[in-house]
Amino acid sequence: MPIVTPSSYRPPTLFSNAHVQTIFPSVFRRVRGVKYQRERVDTPDGDFLDLDLTRPGFDRVAILLHGLEGDSNRAYVLGMVKALNRGGWDTVSMNYRGCGGECNRKLRFYHSGDTADLHTVVSHVIGRYQYSRVALVGFSIGGNMILKYLGEQGSSLDPRIVKAVAFSAPCDLASSAIKIGMPANRVYLKRFLRMLRNKIRMKMRVMPGSISDDGYRTIKSFKEFDDRYTARIFGFRDAEDY
Repeated sequence: MPIVTPSSYRPPTLFSNAHVQTIFPSVFRRVRGVKYQRERVDTPDGDFLDLDLTRPGFDRVAILLHGLEGDSNRAYVLGMVKALNRGGWDTVSMNYRGCGGECNRKLRFYHSGDTADLHTVVSHVIGRYQYSRVALVGFSIGGNMILKYLGEQGSSLDPRIVKAVAFSAPCDLASSAIKIGMPANRVYLKRFLRMLRNKIRMKMRVMPGSISDDGYRTIKSFKEFDDRYTARIFGFRDAEDY
C-alpha cells in the first residue's frame, strides 16, 4: 500500500519512460562549479571516512548520502550541493567506506541498514562545526540509512537535526532485489554486481586472504551477493536475515 498519495507530476514527453529517466542523467548530466574541501574522519574501529565539504559560510549544514556504489561526485549529489548552497546551506557529502577513491583499512564496507558510520559523521559535524541546524539528505540506500538512523535515535536525536529527506529509498530490500532481477532491469543489476566485484578485488589486494572473488561469476542476484559477502562481513545469518 503506498504511503504517498498519487502525484500530480507528469514528466516531459521524452522522459515518460522510466529507463530514460534513469539512464539519461547518469550519462549526460554534467554539474559544474562545485569545489569540494576533503576531510578525513577516523572511525571508532580504526578505519576512516572521506567527507567532501562546501562551506560558503552559512550557519546551517546538510549532510548528503549517495546511493549504492555512488560517491560525492555523482551528478545527483553535485546538483543537490549546488541547490543547497544557493538556498543558504553548507554541505557535507559523505563517501561510504571504499567509495572515496581509496580502499579502506578494514574488511567492512557498508549496507542499507548500516547507520554506525552515519552517526560518526553526524557527531563529527555537530562537534567540530558550530551549525545551528542540520539536515540529512539521502539517495537510494542513503535514504534507507537516514530513515533507520532517525528511528534508532528517537527522542535521543540531536535537536539541531531539524530536517531529513530520503529520495527513492528501497525500504523493502527483498522485493527491490526481486524487481531489479527482472529481465527489463538486469542491465542495472549487472552494472552494480560488476562495480561491487571491483570493490572486492581492491580489498583482496589490501588484505589478501580475508576476502575472495573466486566463483564470483556464479552470482546473479543481490540475494546471492548478500548471502556470500554482506551477511558474512556484518554478522547476519544470511541475506534473508540481513
